[in-house]
Amino acid sequence: MHLLTLLTLPTLLTLLTFTTALPSPHPPKPLPLLIWHGLGDRYDADGLRTVGTLANKVHPGTYIYYIRVDDDGSADRSASFFGNVSAQVAKVCEDIKLDPQLAGSVDDGREGGGGIRVDALGFSQGGQFLRGLVERCEGLSVRSLMTFGSQHNGISEFQVCGSYDFVCKGAVALVKGNAWTEYVQGKVVPAQYYRTVNESTGAASEGYLEGSGFLADVNNERVLKDASYVDKIAALERFVMWVFEEDKTVIPKESGWFAEVNGTDGVVTGLRERAMYKEDWLGLKRLDEKGGLVFKSTPGGHMDLNEEILAEAFGEYFGPETSEKSARLMPQIGLVGDAPVFRDQARLVDESKIYL
Repeated sequence: MHLLTLLTLPTLLTLLTFTTALPSPHPPKPLPLLIWHGLGDRYDADGLRTVGTLANKVHPGTYIYYIRVDDDGSADRSASFFGNVSAQVAKVCEDIKLDPQLAGSVDDGREGGGGIRVDALGFSQGGQFLRGLVERCEGLSVRSLMTFGSQHNGISEFQVCGSYDFVCKGAVALVKGNAWTEYVQGKVVPAQYYRTVNESTGAASEGYLEGSGFLADVNNERVLKDASYVDKIAALERFVMWVFEEDKTVIPKESGWFAEVNGTDGVVTGLRERAMYKEDWLGLKRLDEKGGLVFKSTPGGHMDLNEEILAEAFGEYFGPETSEKSARLMPQIGLVGDAPVFRDQARLVDESKIYL
């Protein structure tokens, strides 16, 4: 006789209630996390790896993929200054599809598995590059996109390089007076998210719309819009945009929220007041209407972060893809000092002015 036949109905119900209340022996697995570094950084930098370690402390078992354009760290750093951003985004798209821990992370019922389902974290220029990846990479599905100090609406000025950073100086020298040439737009990375406006109308300038090699496209600012970009941004569950309140590196800092800043009087036009939102060029309005567009700010200058801010953000927006995630207790994280510096300061002078 089976044991269950000896149990009364009330006993069975009690047991079922008790067992369903027990924690699962196999907790839900966190989504993989893509991390894209900023200008002048490299994918194998100690600081970036510490960020990945922190993400794993918050959500144990998180697979971290550090985005790189080259497996050599020095070459990867150079590629943050020089290269074609569209080609870099395309390469990253192909590279992640070849990673066995990312490929097939979504089971859509097709033979051979489905696509790739991840969270994504971008620092500075890595933020808008990740957004470009979301829009352009077929087979990639991003749940939460989080950016810190990014330039989603471009930059209006190029920053001063460190005294001994000749790679940076070379990039800036190429841009001067040649920003919209095909050569510069295909070779100098910061130039590809440089943005100018018509001083009379405040609208994007003709030179920018015609010559921009990256930003004008991924922002869907041209007359012909790409509907797939709209759908992919609107499909995000969360797009969390952090701005540093005292940021002197990103000009204007409000670019991190897609805001427009008048270069003459400094008047800020927020995203929700802009045509790109009202006409929903990029899907941001649809995302906002479902509660998925999140504006955040933190005190300090560019990339002035500490572990507490990061841990709280990771706990809220990353981790397992389950409705129970928000109810789980976040593990206690030992916070020792500030978060790691995201670039190699030893080789730079006045480094805070060049990392976008």
